[in-house]
Amino acid sequence: MTGTASSRKTKTMMAKAGLVLMLALSVTACGKNSRPKADLAASKVTTIGVNSYLWRASLDTLSFMPLVQTDSNGGVIVTDWYANPRNPGERVKVTVTILDQDLRADALRVATSRQISQAGNWVDAPVQAATVQKLEDIILTRARDLRRSAVTN
Repeated sequence: MTGTASSRKTKTMMAKAGLVLMLALSVTACGKNSRPKADLAASKVTTIGVNSYLWRASLDTLSFMPLVQTDSNGGVIVTDWYANPRNPGERVKVTVTILDQDLRADALRVATSRQISQAGNWVDAPVQAATVQKLEDIILTRARDLRRSAVTN
């Protein structure tokens, strides 16, 4: 190897060693007496038995319907029958179950019942799967928005 190539190689190795040393020092300095602050909007932060963001989002989403039962420890919200004023011949009932303390899609279950009026009697009618999926999506989106706003504040 020529003297110039050897000199270039030595300089490159020294630069790399210096960079590694600077990174190592910066990482070790982070560990001394400074603890990371707790994420107050973590998915498990709750004073109730289930994920508080999912709980609040569910209540917000169903706020236009009369509630029959709410159990924050068990994570159950049951509405009474609700008839849309624009369509009084149809009514729906919703049950939301929150299954976990984590903010995850599989921690939420929504069940709906639908009835239509026929000759003055309420008769069970099928609910489209897309309706249940849309309701779950609305609740999950709201829960994520609540968590995001808690993180930024």
